[in-house]
Amino acid sequence: MVANFKYQTPRVLSVPSNSFAETFIRFNPFYYMLKASNIHKSYDTLHVLKGVDFSVGKGEIVSIVGKSGAGKSTLLHIIGTLDKPDSGSVLYDGREISALNTNELASFRNEHIGFIFQFHHLLPEFTALENVCIPGFILKTPEAKVKKRAKELLDYLGLSERLGHKPNQLSGGEQQRVAVARALINNPGIIFADEPSGNLDSASSKELHDLLFKLRNDFQQTFVIVTHNEELADMSDRKVEMQDGRLAQ
Repeated sequence: MVANFKYQTPRVLSVPSNSFAETFIRFNPFYYMLKASNIHKSYDTLHVLKGVDFSVGKGEIVSIVGKSGAGKSTLLHIIGTLDKPDSGSVLYDGREISALNTNELASFRNEHIGFIFQFHHLLPEFTALENVCIPGFILKTPEAKVKKRAKELLDYLGLSERLGHKPNQLSGGEQQRVAVARALINNPGIIFADEPSGNLDSASSKELHDLLFKLRNDFQQTFVIVTHNEELADMSDRKVEMQDGRLAQ
């Protein structure tokens, strides 16, 4: 890690001045960045989510645990705008996002949300630096600015000597750190992680877990993590359990 890295403040949506929302946010630093209410989702006759209520505060790390098939990833995909609920609402900084159309959701997702998956999903034909830059280019940020930030992130993550390496030239832990840098490139307000350490050995898993909490502690980065890793879940600010399509009380 390098001490002189200048981390940019995660994006949050603007709210009307002098509004109740502005007053609430100003005097409640741990306000709900994301709030999902009464989320239902079915696939054909399979009712996967059965009225889920879920919220996460700014700078909070929340882990979602539960058995396979309980609905964890489905919930993550819906609150991460990768899928839409059949009914219910998803608010991000007070803005209803579940009603956005496909193009609006794609733009919103690229600007405000970061993702880390179990498998890094790096594009094999591109270098580490190029993979990290891609979301910034999609956002139409000037190329020089994107590359500068990407280099700073990779340096911060201990990968300054790997900028020109392609994914197959990196270790599993290095690949996942590149994926973390890619998730951070557009200064998202929230990062969703689906089994982020599920494909790593124990040493790389611990390194990744420590990194997530360092980002939260140093920069108030918000995380929602689906995991089977009990150690990671127990480190979180809150741990919620999915059982048969519902959050256990």
